[in-house]
Amino acid sequence: MSTAIADAVLTLSPLPLQRPELLAPVGSMACLPAAVENGADAVYFGLDVGFNARARAANLSLDETAEAMKYLHQRGVKGFVTLNTLAFTNELPDVIAAVRAITKLGVDAVLVQDIGVARLIRALSPDLPLHASTQMTLTSAECINVAAELGIERVVLAREMSLDEIRMIRQQTDLEIEVFVHGALCVAYSGQCLTSESLGGRSANRGQCAQACRLPYELICDGKDVDLGAMKYLLSPQDLAAYELTPDLIAAGVNSFKIEGRLKTPEYVANITRHYRTAIDAAMEQQPVRLDADAQREMELSFSRGLAPGWLEGCDHKRLVPALSSAKRGVFLGEVVTVLTDCVEVKLAAPIKRGDGIVFDGDRTVAGDEQGGRVFGVYRDQDRLEETVSTGHVDLEFQPGHIDFSRVVPGQKVWKTDDPELTARLRQSFSSADPVRKQNVNFEVFASVGEPLRIVAQTETGATLTVFSEEPLQVARTRPASEEFFREQLGRLGHTVFRLRDVRCEIVGSPIVPLSVLSRVRQELIRDLTETCGQPPARSLSDSDVLSHLRSSLNTARTISAETTAARLHVLCRTLEQIRAAAATSVASLYADFQDLREYSSAIEIAHAAGKTIWLAPPRIQKPEETGIFVVLKRWSPDGILVRNLAGMRFCQDNNIPFVLDYSMNVTNELTADWLMQFGARRLTASYDLNRDQLLDLVGHTPATWIETVIHQHMPMFHMEHCVFCAVLSPGTNKTNCGRPCDDHLVKLRDRVGAEHPLKADVGCRNTLYNSRSQSAAEIVPILLERGVRDFRVELLDETATQATRTIALYGDLLDGKLTGEAVWQALEASNRVGVTRGTLEERRNPLAIL
Repeated sequence: MSTAIADAVLTLSPLPLQRPELLAPVGSMACLPAAVENGADAVYFGLDVGFNARARAANLSLDETAEAMKYLHQRGVKGFVTLNTLAFTNELPDVIAAVRAITKLGVDAVLVQDIGVARLIRALSPDLPLHASTQMTLTSAECINVAAELGIERVVLAREMSLDEIRMIRQQTDLEIEVFVHGALCVAYSGQCLTSESLGGRSANRGQCAQACRLPYELICDGKDVDLGAMKYLLSPQDLAAYELTPDLIAAGVNSFKIEGRLKTPEYVANITRHYRTAIDAAMEQQPVRLDADAQREMELSFSRGLAPGWLEGCDHKRLVPALSSAKRGVFLGEVVTVLTDCVEVKLAAPIKRGDGIVFDGDRTVAGDEQGGRVFGVYRDQDRLEETVSTGHVDLEFQPGHIDFSRVVPGQKVWKTDDPELTARLRQSFSSADPVRKQNVNFEVFASVGEPLRIVAQTETGATLTVFSEEPLQVARTRPASEEFFREQLGRLGHTVFRLRDVRCEIVGSPIVPLSVLSRVRQELIRDLTETCGQPPARSLSDSDVLSHLRSSLNTARTISAETTAARLHVLCRTLEQIRAAAATSVASLYADFQDLREYSSAIEIAHAAGKTIWLAPPRIQKPEETGIFVVLKRWSPDGILVRNLAGMRFCQDNNIPFVLDYSMNVTNELTADWLMQFGARRLTASYDLNRDQLLDLVGHTPATWIETVIHQHMPMFHMEHCVFCAVLSPGTNKTNCGRPCDDHLVKLRDRVGAEHPLKADVGCRNTLYNSRSQSAAEIVPILLERGVRDFRVELLDETATQATRTIALYGDLLDGKLTGEAVWQALEASNRVGVTRGTLEERRNPLAIL
C-alpha cells in the first residue's frame, strides 16, 4: 500500500452551533490527561526554564512540551505556553532560546506580559499566535487596541471586569477575548501587584507571588483599632465560579472560558473542567445551566475558599471578601451538637460517610488551633452506617488519639475536606487506556472496479491523508461493497484517538472489497493520520540575530546629551499642602496624584504661580466609559500627564499632550522602552521590579535620558478593584451606596509583624495599600548620574509640608553632591533598596518574613 497527502482539502460540514473554547490549566504532565479527557478544547502551561507566572508549579520541560503537544494535537486539542512574566535585559537571549524551541515543537500560541518579549516573538516567528496575558492589565478596548499593534490576536481580560464591561469591550475590538471563569482570584490587578515583592523580596511579575493577600490584617481607622470580630482576612477574595453565568458569557461574545489552577491537582483539573464542559454544552443547546448542590459540593471539595461570581456581576465588596477565611475550607458539613468521650454528634448539612476527611472550625492564625482527621465510623442510634448519609444527626468516630475532644465544643462548625470516593472517580476519568477525547474524522471512499481502493481521511483539525490499496478491485460475484459496509468497517477505530463522523462513498461497477484489504488500508490510514496529527505545524522561524536587529533600531532620534544637562528632581504630591511645599523649593517639576480630581485645578494654579511645571496623574486603571477622565485632565491644561496605561498613552498621543510613562507600564528591558517611546513619551519610569543591577543594565542598553528613576517612595503594594473602605466601614456594597467613607477616614492595615500600611482610594474607588516604610534608592544615584540619567523622582504619601520640604532638600543635596546616599536614607529612616527585589549591593531581607 502507498500513502499520499491529498491534493484537495475535504471540508467538514459545519457544526450547528459555534461554541467558546474551554481552556484548562496544566501545571504538570499529570494534569494533561485530566484536562483533555474531561473536555478541554485547549490547555495552557508554563516551562520549567522560567518566564511564567506560576514558578511554583512543576511546569513542563522542553522534552515534556514535545510530548504534550503531540498528545494534544493527536486529539485535536490546542496547547498554549505561558511566557507571561517581565523579562530583564540580560534574560532576553534566554527568552529567544525558549521561543525558538517551543516554535519548533508546535505550540499553538504564547501568552505574554512583557511588551519586549512580544516584539521578540513577533520578530522570530511572525505567524506564531500571540495572546496578551491578564498580567498585561488590559481593561478597556482603548488599551486592547494599542496592544493589538504588537500583533496580539487574543487578550485575557483582567479578572476585575463585569459582564457589562466585557460586552462593551467585545463591541469595540476585533481581538479574541478570553475570560477567567473559575478559580482563585487575586485581590490586586494582575501585573500591578508589588506586595510580596515589597514585603518579602519576591516578584509576582516574575511568577513568585507569596500570596500576602491570604494573610490576616487588622484595620486601623483614624488611629484606632476597629474590632471586626472574626473578619481577619480583609484582602482574601472567595474563589471565582461563573458556572451559572455561562450563557451570559457566551452571549457577551467571550471566545475562551479559562479555568485557573496551574498549582492545583490533576483531580481538581478533571473536576472543574468536566463541570464547565457540561455547562457550555448545555448553554449551546439552549438548556438551563444550573449548579445543583451535588455539583457545587464536588467543586468545593477539589478546592474552594468559597464560591462566588467575582466581579462578573459587578462590585459587591462584601460578597467578594467575607474576610472569614483565606484557605481551602471544603464543604460545610454541619455543626457539633454534643461532644462525647470518643465521638461527636453532628447535625448534618451535607453528605458524609466512613473514610471522608473533616476539620473542626478554628482560628487558622493560631498554629494548631484547627484539628481534624478521617472519619473512622458513622453511627445513628448506635447503628454503624456503611452508606452515605446526608441529613439528620449522626455520631462521628475517629481513629483513637487523632482528635482532642476537650477542644471541640457544641456549635462548632465542621467542614468536609476530602472524599476518597470522589477522588477515585475523578482519577478514573483520565486513567483509562481507551482515549475519551477523540478527533472526529471524515472518510471519502472511491471504490471502482479495476482501480485500487482509495480512501481520503480528514480530521476536524484539517489533517488530510489519502491511502490506496495495493491491488485493483475485482467485480463482486456476491455482496458488492456498499456505503453501509464501508461505514461499519471504517467505524471500527477501537482504542485510537479518532471517532467516525461521516463516510461518503463513490462506488463504480459493483466492486468487492475483501475485509483483509480494507482492514490493512484502515490500519495504515489511522497509523499515518495519528503520526501526521502529532507533527508540529510548519511555522516561520527567523535564523537572524533578531535581538541585535531590534537593539540596533532603538528609537534614539530624540536622545540628547546628558553631559551638558543638570540633574532634575521631580516630586509627586498627593495633597495641596505638599504641592505648596514642593512649589517653594528648587525642584524641576511637580506631579499631582490626588484622590479628588477636582483639586487639580488648584494644584495647577499653585504650581504655575511658583513658576513650576505640573503633570497630572490619572488613575492607574482605565475601564470602559472612563475615557472621560482623560478629557477632564486635558480641559485643565496641565503641562503634561503622567500616563499609567496604554489607553492614556494613546489619548495623549492623539491629543498632542506631553506625557511621561509611569512605573505601571512595566518597563524592564530596552525593547519595551523603545516601543513605548515611539508613541512620543518625554520620559519613562523604570519598573519597580528592577533591582539595582537590573536597573543599571537597562540604563546601559537604553538612552539614559529616556529614564526617570523613582528614588524615594512608599511602595504601592496592592492596587485593587476591591474597596476595603466599603467592605468594612460602610453598610453598602459598592460605590453607588457606600457613602464614601474613604473621603472622611484615614485607614491603615496592620500585618502580622505589626507594620501599619496606609490604604488609599482613587477617584474610581480602587484601593492602593502602601508599604508603611518609605524606600530609598539614594545610594545608586551617583552611579546613575555617571551613566547619564538626569531625571529623578521623589514620591510623597502622607508627609506634612515640613516633612516634604525636608525630604526634598535631602535629595536635592544628594543630586548636588553635598550628601551621600547613605546619609540620605538614614536621615529619612527609609529602607535602602532599589525596586522590589534585592541587588548585589543592597540589604538582605528574609523573603518569608511576612509569612
